[in-house]
Amino acid sequence: MVSAGSAINLFGNFRRVVIQKIGELWGAEVADSSLQKLIVAPPTEDRHGDVYTNAALVVGKLKKKNPMEIAEHLRQALEGVEGVESVDVVPPGFVNLKCKSEVWYSAIRDINNAGKDYGAINLGRGQKVNVEFVSANPHRSLHIGHARGAVFGDVLSNLLAWVGYDVTREYYVNDAGGQINTLVESVYLRYKEALGEKVTIGEGLYPGEYLKPIAEALVKRHGDKLLSSEDRASVIREFALKSILDLIREDMALLGVKHDVFTYEADLQRNRTIEKCVEFLQRKGMLYYGTLERPRGVEEDVAWQAREQLLFRSTDFGDDSDRALQKEDGSWTYFAGDIAYHFDKISRGFNDMILGLGFDHKGYVSRLTAAVHALSDGKATIDVKLHNMVNFLENGVPVKMSKRRGEFLTARDVVEEVGKDIARFIMMTRKNDVVLDFDFAKAKEQSKDSQIFYIQYAHARACSLIRNAPDLLPIEDVDFSRVSSAPEIALIKLLVRWPSVVESSAVSHEPHRIAFYLLEVAEAFHVLWGHGSRSVDMRFIVEGDVATTSARIYLVKVVALVISLGLSIFSITPMEEMR
Repeated sequence: MVSAGSAINLFGNFRRVVIQKIGELWGAEVADSSLQKLIVAPPTEDRHGDVYTNAALVVGKLKKKNPMEIAEHLRQALEGVEGVESVDVVPPGFVNLKCKSEVWYSAIRDINNAGKDYGAINLGRGQKVNVEFVSANPHRSLHIGHARGAVFGDVLSNLLAWVGYDVTREYYVNDAGGQINTLVESVYLRYKEALGEKVTIGEGLYPGEYLKPIAEALVKRHGDKLLSSEDRASVIREFALKSILDLIREDMALLGVKHDVFTYEADLQRNRTIEKCVEFLQRKGMLYYGTLERPRGVEEDVAWQAREQLLFRSTDFGDDSDRALQKEDGSWTYFAGDIAYHFDKISRGFNDMILGLGFDHKGYVSRLTAAVHALSDGKATIDVKLHNMVNFLENGVPVKMSKRRGEFLTARDVVEEVGKDIARFIMMTRKNDVVLDFDFAKAKEQSKDSQIFYIQYAHARACSLIRNAPDLLPIEDVDFSRVSSAPEIALIKLLVRWPSVVESSAVSHEPHRIAFYLLEVAEAFHVLWGHGSRSVDMRFIVEGDVATTSARIYLVKVVALVISLGLSIFSITPMEEMR
């Protein structure tokens, strides 16, 4: 039952009440069937009340009845709920509730008492989830295209851990295959160059200046012995991979990103994981020898020959084509390695997986989803999150080159330019699959145009008020009806939304929603501050009126709390004073 003292998780409580009422009116089976599509949330417009639900539309479809008729029954049932002032029905069957003022007043007390646990709803209940992100080919340091996926994966991991999941952050190291052979050959040329030989970096090799320090370190360690060494390739391979992975780890540390597990492709090959996975799928009847149609995009006049090959029945699981597992020379395809890697994840007990990929890999989504379904008999799920490109600008002018290296913009360049916190926040200000414009000049501005500054300024303002406030009344003695103006109530309603924002962000795997929400909170708080600058009666600290001051400062404490909680999920330190 929702009561005036339950606003600390208002929408979660109302959801439980709506489900309870559906069960009482139409039976437990209808209530259970409604869960997946049921919405209980804040409306987009104030005129629709404080809470709305689509319950009548969901139940109407299940019962094959007019939603408006269902809504009227719900309206009558919800009118008796404590804390509800009124219930309205609007076509085509939405039910809107307006809460009593006491709900908002009690929210300030409840949230202050909850403290840092506010919004930490236990969605995961200890369930294991694997979040794989970055997984850049280890042939160069972390470029900025990877940084967006790195920050997204790290923040999503923070969020899922905060709501009760047992999160493993994983990095897949592609240390086998052609690109590693190219790396070894490229480093060897730089090694010879470091020994004084004039070299030419041929077509298809990696020309980057970043390989020179690696080559120089090889000379320092081995002298010129690698020129005649029989195991030269393996020595260079091991040293170069370790050096570049160390660079990648350093770049990720600068971004505040961490991983728990590094899984190596070469280890999976040594353990014959692909062969074991293929045998497993063969036993389940999911492989066959057949011929694929001409691939889309391959023109008729281009040489292409159909051939019989080992195929995975990917179309049985929703993919648009079956997938080849072996090349013409008998070696495994890239996709075979992908299946084996997820076979390995499932064998480690992960039935809930999230994978971050660049947007150019969108064609892999359906085949990976199919593979995970097949490998787990439908018990495991994978959510592939695609990251779109980042456009870097300086006062609106595109920035393409690294000032330091003259090659590509790196994660290190961006952190050195704007700082870790700014870089992390801006990476989260757009949905992951939308192109992001990152303007260095705007990012460093101390104005409303800098979103992270605007939020940090709100937190610093709140902390200043708390520091400068006189001794407050004990919270249990405060009359919170003194915070009853329209902008104060608007701010409280926004702060009460925090648990629902956390939940929706975690369920949808969309942590950018928290960034949007923090901007709303900051704006509402700055607006309220503006009222105080124009009217003495609206100031947070009212001289000689400890009762009103106490009520308002406890509200300010909630503002500071919610902003700090949101920034902590981004691994950003909230500022108590602006520097």
